[in-house]
Amino acid sequence: MAYRYWCGECSFKTSWGTESQGQKEHLEHYTVHHTGLVPGGQVETNRKDPDGGGSCLAFIALAVLLVFLAASCHH
Repeated sequence: MAYRYWCGECSFKTSWGTESQGQKEHLEHYTVHHTGLVPGGQVETNRKDPDGGGSCLAFIALAVLLVFLAASCHH
């Protein structure tokens, strides 16, 4: 899952990344641009594959291929 943090004071939003990367970027933004304020805003989550690699689909395709090859070797 990927995360993106939105600033509660302006229109800044972090890039998509891990939760800890987003928190770090968000805190750095507040430190530079909103000194003295407690970081606020919202967190957006992306449940899709953040890399767009489709790793689950590739794994399923490989498993089906292996089953097909194993079945064809028995005859």
